[in-house]
Amino acid sequence: MASVVLSEAEKLYIVHGVQEDLRVDGRGCEDYRCAEVETDVVSNTSGSARVKLGETDILVGIKAEMGTPKLEKPDEGYLEFFVDCSSNSPELEGRGGEELGTDIANTLYRVFSCENSVDLKSLCINPKEHCWVLYVDVLLLECGGNIFDAISIAVKAALFNTRIPKVRVLEDEEGTKEIELSDDPYDCIRLSVDEVPCIVTLSKIGYRHVVDATLQEEACSLASLLISVTSKGAITSMKKVGKGSLDPESIFEMMETGQRVGKSLHIALQKILDEEESLGTSRSKVGFLG
Repeated sequence: MASVVLSEAEKLYIVHGVQEDLRVDGRGCEDYRCAEVETDVVSNTSGSARVKLGETDILVGIKAEMGTPKLEKPDEGYLEFFVDCSSNSPELEGRGGEELGTDIANTLYRVFSCENSVDLKSLCINPKEHCWVLYVDVLLLECGGNIFDAISIAVKAALFNTRIPKVRVLEDEEGTKEIELSDDPYDCIRLSVDEVPCIVTLSKIGYRHVVDATLQEEACSLASLLISVTSKGAITSMKKVGKGSLDPESIFEMMETGQRVGKSLHIALQKILDEEESLGTSRSKVGFLG
């Protein structure tokens, strides 16, 4: 994980500010930084999104390809995650970036392993034989703290933007099955993202906890709690990161905060996605190189 070096005086300044619910950038403990969300930014994908959360910059592309259902779930499609941490930070070059990418991918697998997060049955074309596999590629363009939250927002936005071609299974007299894809680009399947969770990371600083920590605040935190929350406020998974410990009372407080903040995050994100889609082709695209 990318980090910054702070003096003891700087750390003390940040910790004391958090105790007074006043962070260095003027936010309260439960406030997110300003986020920029843009979908449909990569042309050769089924869905894509770019999210800038403060200094953190994430690009997600989703490619739908046909595959074979897994043996344990013959009537469902599935998701595959790949995370590339090729940001400008020297700490994320080579092995450090690979380990972080694997950790993020494993966290995403855990978050999306929750039943009903994505309707995987709708991705099945022909049970036991054919299904859609969604390859979710995450690119960390810049690390400015709180990458798990930013990535989860980008993944949800990209899934909202994903369009999968409709197919028909044709069977001849001999029983041979063929798959026919629709020629109409607008004849497609849209995924429901109502139950897709977002990750809320709560960092313990001193005796309090904050959401959307900057790199400087992460340097003052010894332990954080990653909570995946649905739009209805249901917690689907939790993960503790960092070398420090968390007492039971702090964990319960962080869970309550995560649920409250998570619901607000979903509402704000869905509003942005709906507004952007309502513009249709008339909206101006910035693109990930903009």
